Amino acid sequence: MASLTLARGQNLTLLTADLVTVTVAGTGLDILAFQLTESNTVRDDSDFVFFNQPRSPEDAVRLVGPTDIEIALHAVPHGIERIAVAVASERPLGAAAPTATVRAGDAEITAPADGLSTERAAVLVEIYRRNGAWKVRSESAGWDAGFAALVRALGVTVDDEPEAAHESATPEPATVTPAIRRVEGEEKLSLEKRQKLDLRKKAVHKVLLTKGVAGRDARVILVIDKTHSMSALYRERTVHRVVERMIPVATQLDSDGNLETYLYARSFAKLPDVTVGNVDQWVDTFVHLRGRHGSPMCPDIDYDKHIGGANEELPIMQAILDDLPDEQPVLVLFFTDGGFHSKVPRIRTLISEAASRPVFWQFIGLGDNNFGTLTTLDTMTGRMVDNAGFFQVDDIDRRSDEQLYADLLGEFADWMADAARLGIIRRR
Repeated sequence: MASLTLARGQNLTLLTADLVTVTVAGTGLDILAFQLTESNTVRDDSDFVFFNQPRSPEDAVRLVGPTDIEIALHAVPHGIERIAVAVASERPLGAAAPTATVRAGDAEITAPADGLSTERAAVLVEIYRRNGAWKVRSESAGWDAGFAALVRALGVTVDDEPEAAHESATPEPATVTPAIRRVEGEEKLSLEKRQKLDLRKKAVHKVLLTKGVAGRDARVILVIDKTHSMSALYRERTVHRVVERMIPVATQLDSDGNLETYLYARSFAKLPDVTVGNVDQWVDTFVHLRGRHGSPMCPDIDYDKHIGGANEELPIMQAILDDLPDEQPVLVLFFTDGGFHSKVPRIRTLISEAASRPVFWQFIGLGDNNFGTLTTLDTMTGRMVDNAGFFQVDDIDRRSDEQLYADLLGEFADWMADAARLGIIRRR
């Protein structure tokens, strides 16, 4: 049996597995499991598995012992995106030292709790869907206020609380602020890079928290203009720095923390995902205007022949629409220096028709250029929901992280609320 260890934030695909067993070791722990929707909440209280309710309604998640949860992946119902396995204790978890062991097929995956001290409840691991496969991620996300705060945060109704809770001078909060997410690869960064990433994640999290969408998942797609008019922005490595500043957005929204990326001109190319751990190598490998470029995970692409150098936006926009998931919000970060050469009515029609789909288009104009077409996309009328935003940045290096992320995410957060109300994306 292959044995692996996951650090906090790391994830792994569960290959050829259907029955997954999660065993928790530690002192004085109650094991809990939650079937969660895309909004990170249960559908109702029956999705909460614990000692008084040892099976989920579909028998997909079962408590089979005081320390063991079994998950039959084939039986997990549509609409359940993840199963969170958690623990609760009457004393701080730093002393309890919990560790989750996940057995799936011939793999044994250990996820020791990391960073827990005064918390009395925590999600240790999540089993979740990603692009048609099941994955496991080490979480170690804790709540000082304990069991009641944890289950409330995941949408479970708490009816019968201990008398002491009602008599307490400081009652437990009904809601818990979603934590800033950590992702795989952060632990390997230098101290300087980790500090810069942490500051940027905090800036992203602050925007999402202010807008009421912190903790929500969305697929994040980065589209970068590779037309010849962008030469100075590539030569001065402005585009390289754009990629680096978009990674914190993916860490706080995308379930894997990865940034899906395309280059486009006359045609387009889908590149390997950018991650916290590979960004330096990624930009050096792929951020170019001309030549042949690739990596062991991506065969060489002829940038001149395959992508070209003149504007044609419709192919990449249509490709994104053709690959949208059902009801999962998608944020497209579309960086360009303008010059949309496709017929304006066709682009306006595409945006209008896409208003019923779970995608928000955030266009960012780089440089001091004429962005007339893009500004009209931001202000179009007649759509069922405002699904496009635009702002211009003359010099992105002079834009603070706080302002940049507020500009990037403000309209998207508003769209999420409207799209959920209209049934375009799943409600929270």
